[in-house]
Amino acid sequence: MNTELLQTPITYLKGVGPGRAELLRSELGINTYDDLLYHFPNRYIDKTRYYKIRELSRTESEVQIIGQLTEVKTIDQKVGKRLVAIFEDETGSMELVWFRGQKWIAKNLKLHQKYVIFGRVNWFNQRFSMPHPDMELLDEHEKGLRVAMQPVYPSTEKLSSRGITNRVLIKLIQQLFEETKKRFPETLTEDIKTSLGLINRSDALFYAHFPKNQQTLAKAKFRLKFEELFYIQLQLILKKLLRKQKIKGFPFEKVGIFFNSFYKDHLPFDLTKAQKRVLKEIRSDLGSQAQMNRLLQGDVGSGKTVVALMSMLLALDNDYQSCLMAPTEILATQHYNSIRQLIGSLGVTISLLTGSTKVRERKRIHSGLEDGSLNILIGTHAVLEDKVQFKNLGLAIVDEQHRFGVAQRSKLWHKNIIPPHILVMTATPIPRTLAMSLYGDLDNSVIDELPPGRKPVKTVHRKDSDRLKVFQFIREEILKGRQIYIVYPLIMESEALDYKDLMDGYESVVRDFPLPDYQISIVHGKMKTEDKDYEMKRFVEGQTQIMVATTVIEVGVNIPNASVMIIESAERFGLSQLHQLRGRVGRGADQSYCILMTGYKLTSEAQTRLETMVRTNDGFEIAEVDLRLRGPGDLMGTQQSGLLNLRIADLVKDNDILKTARHIAQKLLREDPHLEQEQNKVIAITYSRLMKQKDIWTYIS
Repeated sequence: MNTELLQTPITYLKGVGPGRAELLRSELGINTYDDLLYHFPNRYIDKTRYYKIRELSRTESEVQIIGQLTEVKTIDQKVGKRLVAIFEDETGSMELVWFRGQKWIAKNLKLHQKYVIFGRVNWFNQRFSMPHPDMELLDEHEKGLRVAMQPVYPSTEKLSSRGITNRVLIKLIQQLFEETKKRFPETLTEDIKTSLGLINRSDALFYAHFPKNQQTLAKAKFRLKFEELFYIQLQLILKKLLRKQKIKGFPFEKVGIFFNSFYKDHLPFDLTKAQKRVLKEIRSDLGSQAQMNRLLQGDVGSGKTVVALMSMLLALDNDYQSCLMAPTEILATQHYNSIRQLIGSLGVTISLLTGSTKVRERKRIHSGLEDGSLNILIGTHAVLEDKVQFKNLGLAIVDEQHRFGVAQRSKLWHKNIIPPHILVMTATPIPRTLAMSLYGDLDNSVIDELPPGRKPVKTVHRKDSDRLKVFQFIREEILKGRQIYIVYPLIMESEALDYKDLMDGYESVVRDFPLPDYQISIVHGKMKTEDKDYEMKRFVEGQTQIMVATTVIEVGVNIPNASVMIIESAERFGLSQLHQLRGRVGRGADQSYCILMTGYKLTSEAQTRLETMVRTNDGFEIAEVDLRLRGPGDLMGTQQSGLLNLRIADLVKDNDILKTARHIAQKLLREDPHLEQEQNKVIAITYSRLMKQKDIWTYIS
């Protein structure tokens, strides 16, 4: 019964009305009864005790007092006015103060009537005062639902100033429980509830708002978090099962001449065990009748490009074309150059398509794709243009896929009537927690070892006072024939400031490393593309020893001779960015170094980031710390800003609940893949309802 009732617009709840409904919608996103029900408190206050004014101490704690107003006045200030009321009980008096919404508040205050006030006490001008207290007439307070732990709800300044205080929110939620009679349909089977010791859903929803004590609150939260994560996992796993049953892939039945001759004659090094394992997983997918949809994670320099190339050669052995799409021109060009170098004289046709590809070359690429004479296309977003049509696209590979929107990726999938096999690659290690939720509908492969002979990059943290020693170290490395990166932050909001930092830094480097003994390149976002390319080329060819740059070199430059990465103002970088920059060195056989330069004043978060970088080279460990520091919303960049918009669960803190939810969803679907068994009826009904109301992509942008 309450399922339909919960979809009622919030306007119809007693005590709301059109004006309040509009405020709740615009400020808190509350449109329906259901939204209000899931607007959970962010903390709770013990309201079992009533203080007397003479018992107050100067600790600025939150207290509850019974008394009456004896006077209300408006006092002029330097800026604006403040409303002050004198509040008394039998033991003394204090002031109540309002700096906002005075007119509305003054109109509603009643003198010489008993109130219960609640708020934080200040000691000011030799007396106690309470700014913006919660106030309720004693009669109403005694009629209301009395709980030991009072909820405090997320709110905004606008709501408080317009009279929708925490007390009003509590009343609205109490009214909601009255109208629904505190009865909500169960969404989990008795088996699941018994095995995990979960309380009923109706109790959980009530106690999440009005807990009797900490124990009932903990039980309510566990139940609701499990339910939320369980249905997300159920949907992800069902999507994967459905795709494997419904979407048939091209069967790559043979391993032929291109793959074999590359493996025997053109592979410049032995594959690592991890690369071999991942190739085996990909070959197994490609040989099945289902479409491959696989995530390939591998740290910077772990050899993902070779795995991608060998997968594309498998496609070619089965007479299919392949495409590799990268987010930037630099990265696409690097893939193109390294793959062309690897295939050598193998007789594979390969082209590069980016925004700056000339018209004549574009026409040649378009016709080569359409007649099938072009085997492999590497490119940027330009690959998605409608004019780009393949004869038989069998494999699509997307690098750093979180930089592409969902709509862009689906455009690539629809280049064929039958969708191609999909391989999604990322050098940004994704914490297991996030991978289970973000990519829970993909199969997951990880290259977790570096090629032999690679030495881990040594990372140190140095302050500005160590700069002379750092410059001396640079001279010693240059004498050994090595090259150096010096990187400055680029934060879009303060581009002018960053540019100044870069130019000041460049000038000081030029002073310490003068011509003709030293040659220095400079690269930044304000340069013309041809100037940038020229400077890059000089560094690649070893004509310059030092590259002063902004983060444009974060991805895409592979210079084995560069052995030192100096990151200026390292405290201004995120962990994953620091890790990506460090990955630019350590690509040759020589020992490489990463030096993190900072000032003296560091926030505790910046300190944690720097300590993590110094301690470990493991991208997955770094990603876990990053997830704890930044939360899932920021971790995947601006494309993913709506990421995992969960109502009560938290991916970082509730990692264990997530694992349990996934395990139980997998077990359930193994035993009953179509949710047809009688005991799972409740899950089938709930799942069907959730799918109508919101798709998984409401949670995952």
